[in-house]
Amino acid sequence: MEQKEILSKVDHTLLAQTATWEEIKVICDDAVAYQTASVCIPPSYVKQAAEYLGDKMPVCTVIGFPNGYNTTAVKIFETADAVKNGAEEIDMVINLGWVKEGRYDLVKEEIQAVKKACGGKLLKVIIETCLLTEEEKIRMCRTVTESDAEYIKTSTGFSTHGATIDDVKLMREHTGSDKKVKAAGGISSFADGEAFVKLGADRLGTSRLVKAAKAQQ
Repeated sequence: MEQKEILSKVDHTLLAQTATWEEIKVICDDAVAYQTASVCIPPSYVKQAAEYLGDKMPVCTVIGFPNGYNTTAVKIFETADAVKNGAEEIDMVINLGWVKEGRYDLVKEEIQAVKKACGGKLLKVIIETCLLTEEEKIRMCRTVTESDAEYIKTSTGFSTHGATIDDVKLMREHTGSDKKVKAAGGISSFADGEAFVKLGADRLGTSRLVKAAKAQQ
């Protein structure tokens, strides 16, 4: 695959706790220059980034990040606030405690509530695969399939590890054909990106591929 094709599937990401506006601006500029799918940034910078970018690049942000144990009401508020500030895409973290309790009904209700708060914007559901058993991953694939979310996403990148080949295979196998898959965390090279895309990943959450492309110039 050509690098340009892989980059077009990248959510160019900067979610470090210490991220400054100057660093976010660089991420935004690079996303435009390399024509990524979106720029994924902390909620506190969404309004600035949306105003800075205009219609040149969609802004994506994270909700309930990175632990997912905020109340549903808080996630709904975060989402509505992000959309009001200009976010075009929302990546939410599920309540992993509910998964461990087998409360997939509550997980689905929360996904639906957040999706409603998106006001038609794209929703990606982060299930944090590294903290789930095989059966829990499969059940979450089914739960997301039954929901109105557009994507299921592997990881926050803030836990024990990110996307793996096996997890993306499993997600593509057990998630409905009308849902898309985002692999995130640990994608460090174009070879990694191509491997995940060929397995069925529609989006790649990473900062490293744009950096790799810049280093080649």
